[in-house]
Amino acid sequence: MTSQLKTFFLLALLTGLILFLGQLMGGRTGLIVAFGFALVMNFVSYWYSDKIVLAMYKARPLAPEDAPALHAALAEMAAKAGIPTPRLVLIPQEAPNAFATGRNPQNAVVAVTEGLVRLLPLAEVKAVMGHELGHIAHRDILIQSVAAVLASAVMMLAHMMQWAALFGMGGRDNEERGNPLAALAVALFAPFAATLIQMAISRSREFLADAAGAEFSGQPLDLAQALARLHNASRELPMQANPATENMFIVSPFSGRRIGNWFSTHPPVEERIARLREMAGR
Repeated sequence: MTSQLKTFFLLALLTGLILFLGQLMGGRTGLIVAFGFALVMNFVSYWYSDKIVLAMYKARPLAPEDAPALHAALAEMAAKAGIPTPRLVLIPQEAPNAFATGRNPQNAVVAVTEGLVRLLPLAEVKAVMGHELGHIAHRDILIQSVAAVLASAVMMLAHMMQWAALFGMGGRDNEERGNPLAALAVALFAPFAATLIQMAISRSREFLADAAGAEFSGQPLDLAQALARLHNASRELPMQANPATENMFIVSPFSGRRIGNWFSTHPPVEERIARLREMAGR
C-alpha cells in the first residue's frame, strides 16, 4: 500500500470511529451530533492551527537581511517544488529542530529553531528546510491537522461516553439503548485506537517528506546527516515542546521516550537515513 493510499485509509478509519461512537451515544441523533462536531473542529483547525502553534512557540519572523543565505535557499527550493516561497520564522530555542505549518502553500510557514541555524552547516539546514517544503507541497499540514482534530474528537466523545455509560446509554426505548458495559469498553479503547491511527498517519508522511527534501535540496546525504545530528541532539538537549505538536517536527522532540514503532509519531531515524542513502546511491 502506498503512503498516499495508506493516509486516505487511516483518515477514513478515524472518521468512521467518530461516527461509530456517535451511533453508540444515541442512535441517529448521536451520529449527527458527532459528525457535526467533527466538521466544526476541522473548520477551526484549518483556519487557526498555524497561528496557534506559532504563538505557542513564540516564533518571530526571520528577515531576509538577517539570514540571506537561508532565504535564498528556501526560495530556490520552493521554485523547484512549484509552490510560493513560505514565510521563514525563528523559534527561540537551542534544541535544533524545524517544522512547517499553514493551511495551504499560499499561507505556509517554515519554522526553524535558533539551535538548528547555529549548530548545523548551511547545506544541512537547507536539506531540513527542503523536508519541510515537502510537507507543504504534499499538503501534509492540512492532513495532519485533520488527523489531530479527528483524534481529539474521538477522545472527547469517548470521555463523554465513559460518563454516560454510568447512567445508561442509547435512545429513548429499550431497543435503542445499548449495553452500558460494552459502551464503556469501547469508550476506553477508542482513544487508544485513535492515537495509534494518528501516529501511523504521521509516520507515513515523514517518509514522503524525506524523499521530497532530498529532491528539492539535491543532496540526500545532507538530509541524512542532518537527521542523525537532530536525533542525537534531541536526546542531549531537550526541547520545550507541547506533546500535541510532536508530529509536526522533522524529528521528535521526545526521542527515546516512546516504546515501539507503533507508539511513535516518526519512523525510526535509522530507517529514514537508510532510505536517503539508498536514494543517494542510485
